[in-house]
Amino acid sequence: RMAAAPPSYCFVAFPPCSKDGLVVFGKNSARPRDEVQEVVYFAAASHDPGSKVECTYIEIEQVPKTHAVVLSRPSWLWGAEMGANEHGVCVANEAIVTREPASESEALLGMDLVRLGLERGATAKEALDVIVTLLEEHGQGGNYYEDGSSCHTFQSAFLIVDRNEAWILETSGKYWAAEKITEGVKCICNQLSLTTKIDAEHPELRNYVRSQGWWNGDSDFNFSEVFSLADDHLACCSGRESLEKQGGDVSAQAMMDVLRDKDSGVCVDSESFLTTASIVSVLPQDPSFPCVHYFTGTPDPSRSIFKPFIFVDGVKLVPKVQSPSFGNDDPAKKIPRFQEKPDRRHELYKAHEWARSLHENDQDKGQKLMRIMLDLEKQGLEAMEDILTHTEILDPAEVVDLFYDCVDTELKFFK
Repeated sequence: RMAAAPPSYCFVAFPPCSKDGLVVFGKNSARPRDEVQEVVYFAAASHDPGSKVECTYIEIEQVPKTHAVVLSRPSWLWGAEMGANEHGVCVANEAIVTREPASESEALLGMDLVRLGLERGATAKEALDVIVTLLEEHGQGGNYYEDGSSCHTFQSAFLIVDRNEAWILETSGKYWAAEKITEGVKCICNQLSLTTKIDAEHPELRNYVRSQGWWNGDSDFNFSEVFSLADDHLACCSGRESLEKQGGDVSAQAMMDVLRDKDSGVCVDSESFLTTASIVSVLPQDPSFPCVHYFTGTPDPSRSIFKPFIFVDGVKLVPKVQSPSFGNDDPAKKIPRFQEKPDRRHELYKAHEWARSLHENDQDKGQKLMRIMLDLEKQGLEAMEDILTHTEILDPAEVVDLFYDCVDTELKFFK
C-alpha cells in the first residue's frame, strides 16, 4: 500500500468571486507534525554562464538571471512548499499518488520545482513552462520527508497563479496536463482533479497512456480517471464551499478563515500530519498596485497569525523565522541521508511552542494571548488594505521592514 499523501489544500479566487479586483491565493502546507518550516527571501541575482544550482538532491544548470523570491519551506530542503516572486507569481505544490509509483531515485522534488518555477518565471504560464521543461529533463523523485528509516515518494500537482490567470498542473513521472483558470474559485488538494478540460499537456501524454492500456482512445480523455488509483477521484475540496459562500467577497481575511477551519479538514491536525505553515497572497489585477503575501511561519494557522510581506528593493531579512544552517554537515546533505535530525527550530517557532504550552496549561491566558495576536494581525490587514485602495504610489521605504517588524512585534507579545 502506498503511503497517503499529506492532505494540503491550495485555493485561488478570481473576481467577481473575490473583492476589489483582487486575485486571492492561499495554501495550508500539511507535513509531518514535527517538521519546521522557515520563511526565506532570496534577492534577484545574475549567474555566470555554465554555473550550476544545487537543489535538494541533484545539481542542475543555472539560468543567467533569477527573480527575487519569498518562500515558505521545510527547513531541511532547497525548494519550497509555497511562495511568490517579485512579478506577482505564486506557486504551491501538492504531493499526490497516481497509478504510477513515484520514483525513489533522487531527482527534483515537487518542492524544488516550486522554487525553480518562481525563480525563472515572470508569469504563471512561464513558471508552468519552466516546471514541465525541468520535469522532462531531470524527472522527479527522492524522499519527501526528513526520514532516514523510510523513503516517502509522491508525484506532484501545482497551483500556479499570477495577476491574470492560474494554471493547475498535475504530473505523473514526466507526463503532465494543465488547465487554465481565469474566473471563479478553485481548490486543489492531494488528489488528481483535472478531468476533460485540458489546456496544455505533454506532447506524448495520450500515446503513453494508450501504450500502458489505461485508455483506449474511444472515450473522452479524462486525466484523473486515467491516472487515479481508485474510483474516488472526486472533487476533494471541503474549503471551496466556504469560499463560494462568501459570494463576491473573498478577501485575504476570508481566505485566512478558510485556512483556519479545522471542522472542514482544511486545517490539518491529525496523528501523522499538521498544517506546519500557511500563506495567503493578494494579487491586484491592476499592476500599479503591489502584491501582498502573508506568511505564518509557524504551525497551525488557527493558533498563528499571518504577517504581510511586499517585494521592494533591499527588503530587510528576518533571521527570526529562519532555521539554523548546518552547511555541509547537514544530515540532509550527507549520504546516507537523514541519519540524525538536528534541531531546526527558529526563534518564532520556539516562541510558538511556548504559547501552545501556555494554552494547554491555562486556557484563559492562552485565549487572551490569541486575541491580542489576532488584533495585531487585523492591524496588518487594515494597513495593507489602505495600501491596496489608495491611489498614491507606494513608498518602498515604508514597507522595506514590514515583515521584519511584524515578526518582531509578534515575538515581543510572546515575551
